[in-house]
Amino acid sequence: MLPFFAPCGVANATTIALLRAVLEEVCEGLPRSETGTRAHVASKILDAAKRGEITADRLRQVGMEALRSAPTMWR
Repeated sequence: MLPFFAPCGVANATTIALLRAVLEEVCEGLPRSETGTRAHVASKILDAAKRGEITADRLRQVGMEALRSAPTMWR
């Protein structure tokens, strides 16, 4: 299995595809114009992956939690 992140912190192609897929799934009902909320969710998903939380289920859970807790100024 390839590491998710190279020593310099750059994600490999498999990781990037997973992160994008999870982000799109979590933000499925969110308009594309909600860029602030999408960025918030993406940031939380990426942080979780960097901490080693690398399963799709866990990343999805982190994303859903981020979506529910997004600052109201971003909605």
